[in-house]
Amino acid sequence: MNKKIQKTVLAGLIGTLIMTIVMMIAPMMGMPKMSPPKMLAEMLGMPIFVGWIMHFMIGIVFAFAYTYLHLFKHKISNVWLKGAVFGIIAFVFAQVMMRVMGMMMPMPKMEGSMVLMAIGSLMGHIVFGMAVAKTVGETYCNSGTCKTKTTHSNVSYEKH
Repeated sequence: MNKKIQKTVLAGLIGTLIMTIVMMIAPMMGMPKMSPPKMLAEMLGMPIFVGWIMHFMIGIVFAFAYTYLHLFKHKISNVWLKGAVFGIIAFVFAQVMMRVMGMMMPMPKMEGSMVLMAIGSLMGHIVFGMAVAKTVGETYCNSGTCKTKTTHSNVSYEKH
């Protein structure tokens, strides 16, 4: 497997793990309890472990979108800001997909304030995006514009 794919899968796993931790500690900060794996499992009528697998697979798919869609190749230079913007985009996409899925299958009842739940979800997605961006780094740049050159003696090396 090539390094770009390995790094992308790792980024999706790390980002999803960090997002999940944030969502688990959010109730300690006054936010409503949120469990994307439980919600996915209930929507599909599947065991919770299937929800966990799907949760991490979705995170990996989002990481591939970050790496291969080149959304921010030249527009944002700060990796943290790039990740935060990507997290916001992932949040919006997730909300749209939840509405679409809600029209096709029964949604589990949400507990707590919808506004606080949306804020908590947005925070989780921003943290996810930042973790993915930091883990992927400049891996997504596959054109000559992202190469850096280092010169030792009279020999020039290109880093990817």
